[in-house]
Amino acid sequence: MPNLLNHEFPLKKETYTIIGAAMEVHKELGCGFLENVYQEAFEYELKTQRIPYKREEKLEIKYKGLTLTKHYYADFICYDSVIIELKALSELSGEHESQVLNYLKATKNKVGLLINFGEKSLKYKRLISPFV
Repeated sequence: MPNLLNHEFPLKKETYTIIGAAMEVHKELGCGFLENVYQEAFEYELKTQRIPYKREEKLEIKYKGLTLTKHYYADFICYDSVIIELKALSELSGEHESQVLNYLKATKNKVGLLINFGEKSLKYKRLISPFV
């Protein structure tokens, strides 16, 4: 993965805005709800803050020019370029990071955010695709 200083991070302004929306949701709801509750509240914040997004966007996987029948769904894609994966877990694992990296690889997008509402304070990771 590229070694970038914070000021070199791609889509920095956009990711800060998205993280701010997630912080607002966590401030209001705290932890303890199911993931779909946070998804609905997060979508409300995206609309309220006029952040462009698509929800449950189908991500096709290509293999040697063939579109495979297996596909993924990203929780959200904001600004047509930032993949958002929401979780409501007691802690995140490398498996969750891999999920976002696979989404980035499938879409050729450069930046993903893994956001976890399941802990006492909001946890998030910015991920940069090593594939682009």
